[in-house]
Amino acid sequence: MSAGIARSRLAEERKAWRKNHPHGFVARPETAADGSVNLMVWHCVIPGKEGTDWEGGFFPLTIHFSEDYPSKPPKCKFPPGFFHPNVYPSGTVCLSILNEDYGWRPAITVKQILVGIQDLLDQPNASDPAQTEGYQLFVSNTAEYRKRIQLQAQQYPPTL
Repeated sequence: MSAGIARSRLAEERKAWRKNHPHGFVARPETAADGSVNLMVWHCVIPGKEGTDWEGGFFPLTIHFSEDYPSKPPKCKFPPGFFHPNVYPSGTVCLSILNEDYGWRPAITVKQILVGIQDLLDQPNASDPAQTEGYQLFVSNTAEYRKRIQLQAQQYPPTL
């Protein structure tokens, strides 16, 4: 029964996204080789905000929804090794609105998740670090941190 709830909610989210989504963002369910659509896994792209060190980068993110969605938050992952204080070495994003015990609410939409992650990129949460290297540079060597962010942005050019 709950699987039906998750899938119907995700189908609605997909419709809403197609009608209205932030410029530069991509979010689409995974498509299998046979053309079937898997609403439980979405492939997304988050653009770096203009005027920040992230500008020019188009960062790939995968969202994995469980059968318990929207009661439980999805897991959001950048590629492994993504450099950011609030991204685990595995690529998993550490963000309050994605924390089931802290900030998650079932009303949060895919659009809100992606915009929240875009905000997190340029405004890391130093009180909740997920990776040692990114955190250490962020708090101790701002110039080197910014340089690493700018290099990473160049590694993820537009896909079109």
